[in-house]
Amino acid sequence: MDNLPNCPKCNSEYTYEDGLLLVCPECAHEWSPEADEEAATNIDEKVYKDSIGNILQDGDTVLVIKDLKVDGSNTNVVKRGTKVKNIRLIDEDHDIDCKIPGFGQMGLKTKFVKKV
Repeated sequence: MDNLPNCPKCNSEYTYEDGLLLVCPECAHEWSPEADEEAATNIDEKVYKDSIGNILQDGDTVLVIKDLKVDGSNTNVVKRGTKVKNIRLIDEDHDIDCKIPGFGQMGLKTKFVKKV
């Protein structure tokens, strides 16, 4: 059996070849064996982009680009154009954790905001 490298994402030793790619059965990560090792180690760093492709960072200010219904309420809506300051990026379903004036702590998706 070939001596295949461990998965660069989860360090699993159970990698296998699938055509020209190496595949990890535990985390489903695929990569090229010729890929630069430095690039493989930077995979964990997720890049967050707003609705038009600007890169977001912790502490940025964003505008909501669409009226968003608030879960658990029939009448509360975060209006388009609402300015949200000092966002915090997280690796969950809703990428942005923030405080919205008049609503409090809330999670937003990056596809519904635009960087100011």
